Order: sequence, then structure tokens, then C-alpha cells
Amino acid sequence: MPRQISSKPPKPVALPAAALQVLLAIGAEERHGYAIMGEVKRITGGAVQMGPGSLYGTLKRLLADGLIKESGLRPDGERDDQRRRYYRLTALGRKVAANEVESLQSLLRRSGARKWARRAS
Repeated sequence: MPRQISSKPPKPVALPAAALQVLLAIGAEERHGYAIMGEVKRITGGAVQMGPGSLYGTLKRLLADGLIKESGLRPDGERDDQRRRYYRLTALGRKVAANEVESLQSLLRRSGARKWARRAS
């Protein structure tokens, strides 16, 4: 008997923390690697200081998954280092990041995390 193929889309898989951090760091702008590392540090309040190995491995996976793409535009060709590669979110990348953030927010609401977190302090 042939296997039935579901018409439902597969459940989304949670992004690794580094991937979500990079997507959020790029946000609505185009950023190069060093700027992404700085933004990750800023948005995590210094808790995450992503190194080049983690960053470029994550960028490679996000590129392969179609969540980001390399931008051909340069902010200022005269002042910018031509070796820098700039990245921006794709429409899919924006959607995946937004879905992941909503999923995490929903998880926190449903778990009552604020209640038990206050008791722990």
C-alpha cells in the first residue's frame, strides 16, 4: 500500500540560538560580519559575544537555508573596505525570525515563566 503524503506543511523546527541572534542582529538593515557580532553583543546585553567561527558558520547555514543573502550594495565604496560582505534578511528570513520570536513569547506566556523566575530571585 503506498504511503500517504500529508498536505500539511511540516512543523517548524526551532532555530539554534545563534541563528536567531544573527537574524535579529541583521534586522531591517544590511550588516557586515563585525557589525553583526557587535549587534549580537548589544541585543543580548553582553551575554553573548559571538566569535568569527560561530558567526561565519551560522551565516553559511543561513545563506544555504535562504534566510539571508549577500548584498551587492555598499554603503560608501570610498570609505568601506571592499573585502567586507554585507548580509540582509530575505522575506523568508524575516518570516522565520518573526515566527520564532512569536513562538518564544507564546512559550513564556504559557509557562508562567515570570512567576517562577520571580520566586527564584
